[in-house]
Amino acid sequence: MARLARGKNFEKTKSKLLHIVAKKFLEQGYHRTTLRDIAKEADIAYSSLINVFGSKEGMLSELVAYVLEGQFAATSRLLEGKTEDKILFYAAETTLQLYMAESHEHIREMYSVSYTLPETSKIIYNTITHKLEDIFKEHLPELNTKDFYCLEVASGGIMRSFMTVKCDMFFDMDMKVKFFLESTFRVYKVSEEKIAEAIAFVSQFDYKTIAEAVIDHMLEFLESKT
Repeated sequence: MARLARGKNFEKTKSKLLHIVAKKFLEQGYHRTTLRDIAKEADIAYSSLINVFGSKEGMLSELVAYVLEGQFAATSRLLEGKTEDKILFYAAETTLQLYMAESHEHIREMYSVSYTLPETSKIIYNTITHKLEDIFKEHLPELNTKDFYCLEVASGGIMRSFMTVKCDMFFDMDMKVKFFLESTFRVYKVSEEKIAEAIAFVSQFDYKTIAEAVIDHMLEFLESKT
């Protein structure tokens, strides 16, 4: 196996490794995938893989940042020309996340694990905190960034709970989205009228098809890189 040397191609090689990591996590799941599986697939030394990412959680941390960026981009494309309302955008983005987790067991696992591990959860909270402050500051003008960080810990727990519990005959996706948005928006003191507007807004999109298309696009992109 080739050893990975640092140099001008290091970042390019790291990017390709991350695509292999993502592919393995999506195919086998986070818990079932081992570092040796990834090293073998990438044809590099095990020690080189550790040198790049440090640990499997380090790999997931890098991937989480990538997925969050992709999730935001997909929502931006979906809502282009439809609304510039920040609260409606947040409702659409989080609804997409719920549907992605529901449509693919290994993505559900990745999301769920990400909210529990120290390194990955810190990335999520730090990334989302600034977005939340931008979105909800007008509703909570007395709060500062630290306050919004604490609220993100709370709303992040809500998100993880709703993603972890799979839908069944008593708990379908319409109910999941409705109760998630109601619970989360009330944390940020959004009016009941605005909550109802957000629920009605997201109901107009075929999120199941959109989520499957986003996942397929991700897999195709990762395949092209590997």
